[in-house]
Amino acid sequence: MGVQITDLLNRSELDITTLQGKVIAVDASLFLYQFLTSIRGRDGSLLTDSRGNVTSHLVGLFSRTTKLMQQGLKLTYVFDGKAPMLKQKERDKRKEAKIEAEKQYKEAQEKEDYAEMKKYASRTTRLTTDMVSEAKKLLIFLGIPIVEAPSEGEAQAAYLVKKNDAFAVASQDADSLLFGTSRLVRNLSILGKRKKAQKLSHEYIKPEMITLSDTLNALAITHNQLIALGMLVGTDFNPGGIKGIGPKNGLKLVKQYSADFDALFKEVNWDAYFSYSWTEVYDLIKNMPVTDAYSLTWKKPDEEKILKFLVDEHEFSEERVKSGIQQLIEEKEKQKQKGLGDFF
Repeated sequence: MGVQITDLLNRSELDITTLQGKVIAVDASLFLYQFLTSIRGRDGSLLTDSRGNVTSHLVGLFSRTTKLMQQGLKLTYVFDGKAPMLKQKERDKRKEAKIEAEKQYKEAQEKEDYAEMKKYASRTTRLTTDMVSEAKKLLIFLGIPIVEAPSEGEAQAAYLVKKNDAFAVASQDADSLLFGTSRLVRNLSILGKRKKAQKLSHEYIKPEMITLSDTLNALAITHNQLIALGMLVGTDFNPGGIKGIGPKNGLKLVKQYSADFDALFKEVNWDAYFSYSWTEVYDLIKNMPVTDAYSLTWKKPDEEKILKFLVDEHEFSEERVKSGIQQLIEEKEKQKQKGLGDFF
C-alpha cells in the first residue's frame, strides 16, 4: 500500500541520464507487482509459457532491468524478508480485496466483458514465493547483486543509501523516506508510461527525484514529525490511519503539536482505531531491522544461463534475449571509456 503522503512531497523532474554510474537500490517487490499488474493479456490473464508457468514478472524484470542498465544505472534489487507482525492486518485487508476482485472478475468473465475482466484481474495480483525465487535467479544470471532484507525491503534500501552504498531508493511508495533515505526516485522506467491506478488506460510519466532534506525544509517539519504524519494518514503498520485525517490536516497537526507525540495521538484518539499503542508503530519504523550482510558486486551477464532459463525453460524470444544481453555488454564498454569505473 505505502504511506499516502506523496502529494505533499517536494518533487523535481529527473533526467535519467543524471543517474549514470550511480547505484540505485530498487524496491524489488514493488517492481515485480507492477509487472504482474500491467503485463497481461486482453482478458486480464497473466502471460504464461506453454506449460502454464507465469512469465509476466520475468518479462518485465528482464526488459526494464536491461534497459535501465543500458542507460548506465547500477541497479541492486532489495527483497523483503520476514514481515513485522504489525503488517499482518494490512495483508489481511489486501487479501479481502483480492477475494472480492476475483468474484467481480468471474462475473465479468461470464458476460465476456474484456474491459472489466482486465480491470479486475489486475486487482487479484499475487506475488508468490516461486515468482520471487525466479526473479532472484534471473538477476543473478544478469550479474546484478541482490540484497536480502531481514524485514522490510524499503528499510534495507534506505539503509544502503544512508551508508552511501547506494545513491537513491527506487520505489513508487514514500515509505523509504520514513525509513530515512536521503533520496527517492519515482517512476523509474524507460518507457515513460504506466498504468493508471484502478483503470485500463496509461498515463505518460517522467522520473522524479524526492530528497528528504528538501521535503522537510519545504514542509517545515523534522524527520520524526514526518514519521508521525505518515502514521496519521496510515502506514502498512497502522492501515487506514486516523479516520478523517488526510495529508494536509495531518501536516497541520504535527506542526501544532511539534515533538509532543503523546499529546498528538491522544488528541486524534489513536486508541479508538488501533489495539496497539502509537509508540509500537513509531518505534518499529525508527528501528526496522536491517543488515550489513550484503555485497554489491556487478558481474558480466552469464549469457548461457540466461538463454537456458528464459528461452529454453520459459520460451522467450531468443533473438530479443540475445539482443538485450549484447546491449548490456556494449554499454559496459561505453561506460568504461567514459571513465565511470567498472560497470560489472
